[in-house]
Amino acid sequence: MSSILTNTSSMVALQTLKGINKNMAKVQDEISTGLKVATAKDSSATWSIASTMSSDISSYKKLGESLASASEMVGTFRKASEDVAKYLKQIQEKVVAADGADADALAKLQDDVDALTDAITSIATSTQYNGINLVSAAGADRDVLVSIVRDESGALTAEHMTVTAQDLETLGAALTLADDGSQLDDIDTLLDDANTAAAAFGAAQTRIEAQSNMLASQVDALKGGVSAMVDADMEEASARLSALQTQQQLGIQALSIANSAPQNVLSLFRN
Repeated sequence: MSSILTNTSSMVALQTLKGINKNMAKVQDEISTGLKVATAKDSSATWSIASTMSSDISSYKKLGESLASASEMVGTFRKASEDVAKYLKQIQEKVVAADGADADALAKLQDDVDALTDAITSIATSTQYNGINLVSAAGADRDVLVSIVRDESGALTAEHMTVTAQDLETLGAALTLADDGSQLDDIDTLLDDANTAAAAFGAAQTRIEAQSNMLASQVDALKGGVSAMVDADMEEASARLSALQTQQQLGIQALSIANSAPQNVLSLFRN
């Protein structure tokens, strides 16, 4: 039945064309933004998960910067410990040389030892990183944030490691040389203490750097996950746009045909 009051075909064609135009607008948004999920309206669940993961990425990046600084800090004190060990080796050599030395030679060796112990004390008291000193007699252990863990419930937990302070200042205590080599064992003990301190700082730095590398890998994995959830497939979007453009042209033609249908009623009343 034909009606001049209600054009059902035109209504159907118009609704179809509106749907095509809506889909085209969405595809064009995907192409312009590169995102298939740009807002919570696009997919609330996906957007929420991706936003949480993006937040974690930002936190991990800041943590990575903090770990890099912590590695530099520990490396500073490791180098100080190695320098102290080097000076103690030189003192050990002076102690060996003092065995059986005459008074004049002993005095010169004593001057060398005094200079070396002063250097050790100076290293221990002046080495610092951003106001922190872990090698002086007053040095205190330092906690370093190494990880942020999100459990299945979404709760965040911070994990720390403790960098233990090492007293190098006492290793630079004044030493009066004897001419009988009796101080060799004492110097060996001090040297062992310096080596132990350097090894402790070295182990801490290794752990921090390993954590930093793991964190970088974790950030890359999260970025990949976010990309998979929200990034648009540009090849697919391009193909969809071409198909929708064709559908749009056909929809416009269909609407035009449907709109002309009431005019056909006039032919019924022509002689």
